[in-house]
Amino acid sequence: MRVSLFATCLGDLFYPDIPECVVRILNRLGHRIDFPEEQTCCGQPALNSGFMDDFKAVAARMIRIFENAEVIVTPSGSCCSIVREYYPHAFRDDPTMHAKAVAMAGKTFELVEFLQKKLKVDWKPWNLSYSGSATYHYSCHHRGIDMSPQDVIGLIKEFRGLDFRLLEKMEQCCGFGGTFSVKFGDISGAMVRDKVACIKATGADLLICNDGGCTMNIIGACRREGFHIEAKHIAQMLDEAMRNGKSR
Repeated sequence: MRVSLFATCLGDLFYPDIPECVVRILNRLGHRIDFPEEQTCCGQPALNSGFMDDFKAVAARMIRIFENAEVIVTPSGSCCSIVREYYPHAFRDDPTMHAKAVAMAGKTFELVEFLQKKLKVDWKPWNLSYSGSATYHYSCHHRGIDMSPQDVIGLIKEFRGLDFRLLEKMEQCCGFGGTFSVKFGDISGAMVRDKVACIKATGADLLICNDGGCTMNIIGACRREGFHIEAKHIAQMLDEAMRNGKSR
């Protein structure tokens, strides 16, 4: 299968190793990857701020860039949800663009969703293992693409040797919400402090977080409280475990 990588702006600027991990994972599974270099932001900041004309301009550009893609994969549930939920809605009064938006939405997948639900990868031959203890934060935007916490936890449990510890209030928002954290700083701050307290309570040494915005918000709050925990995207863990386990 030919897969077009949607790296996201946070991935490109702050976590460039994560899109690279996605490429290696999919290559090992036998897929061809291309990277449309014109891609930029999905438009979420403009959408969250109510600037619909600006959002539609960015969305229309992204639709054009990925129009010929066979399938699109992104390591961010947040950005995936914007394409799937809001691109078709934004062009509901433009039949031509609406059809193109619907087409893009229908072939865009978040990484874990793609691996677990579309490809239905059998991980047994890969001998996945990962040492240490970990907990998992469920990003709110996964709801918009019909991904439950169990969809990701099912993959996490494929790692032999990993002590997985369930996070209390796992489905509760970390408080970031894009511009929400700017508009409602006090509420956002209280929410992330509550999230940090729940993470602390697990005693885990690793936080699995599959969204760049959530990761930056939570880890920033952890550091402000003097609490040090490593955060990783599951793509980073999979890449390492697949390299070390190697299919037989």
